[in-house]
Amino acid sequence: MDNSDNKKTKVTFSDLELSRQLFGEQNNNLRRIADAIGVSINARGNSVFIQGDSIEASLAQNVLRQLYGLLKSGYPVYPNDIDYAVTALSKDDRIELKEIFLDTVYITSKKRAITPKSRSQKEYIDAIRNFDIVFGIGPAGTGKTYLAMAMAVAALSKGLASRIILTRPAVEAGESLGFLPGDLTEKVDPYLRPLYDALHDMMRFEKVSKLMLQGVIEVAPIAFMRGRTLNDSFIILDEAQNTTSEQMKMFLTRIGFSSKAVVTGDITQVDLPHEKPSGLIEAKNILQEIKGIEFVFFSKSDVVRHKLVQEIIRAYENLNTDRTK
Repeated sequence: MDNSDNKKTKVTFSDLELSRQLFGEQNNNLRRIADAIGVSINARGNSVFIQGDSIEASLAQNVLRQLYGLLKSGYPVYPNDIDYAVTALSKDDRIELKEIFLDTVYITSKKRAITPKSRSQKEYIDAIRNFDIVFGIGPAGTGKTYLAMAMAVAALSKGLASRIILTRPAVEAGESLGFLPGDLTEKVDPYLRPLYDALHDMMRFEKVSKLMLQGVIEVAPIAFMRGRTLNDSFIILDEAQNTTSEQMKMFLTRIGFSSKAVVTGDITQVDLPHEKPSGLIEAKNILQEIKGIEFVFFSKSDVVRHKLVQEIIRAYENLNTDRTK
């Protein structure tokens, strides 16, 4: 580091108790911020001293001030939130974290607030609120399906939808259902399990089971959508990169009055045979100019799983780049 560009900044926070929450137990949060940005941060009382490159020091100061603002607003800052804050403000220092983190989508049965964690996730949530058909396209771990599920459950609880329909392609990696063991339920359940997992993360198991028995929540392979008109519903098509062109057209034309549809997928992870084009890629190419349909694109910087997931995605991207050289 060039010492001539070093900057030493003191930041003082007015509330001693909130500053302790911000710093974390044994200043673990400060160390997390310092390591992520590449600066030195030392605490004394309710003040911190930041030293490092002027740009990085300014970023650290911005992260600390905005996280402190979240705490003052009653938002509980967790270690992962620090990572999301650093990532978001590194990309755009004009972002207001309050506008993202305080936009509560749904409160789970365990009293945990589901909120967006990046600008792209906030744009996605706003798109779902404002458009009848939304495509969320990007790598695994960016919250595409989970946030769509939270919006669906919230819509059901507020009476904005009378049922939730969750669907996925049930044929992947060249496997055909007819060749899999068991009855129909046993055949399709492994493909639909991620949708069940997300549901159970938001609602009590007993409530999910009751709503499914009543037909208020339906989880089914996309083939089950054929011939139906889905009115007053919140519909999620997950893993859409593995739909064929015919399946995507069929799904999109099932949508009836007072319904909302969210289509999610990762166009870099298509499992269809090479001779079958992906319905999601085709839809991306032909539907973006239609008013009322919104596309939101995520990148690896929007990954909200374990921070190593971003590094894994980056490593595989580099591998694919090397192979094409």
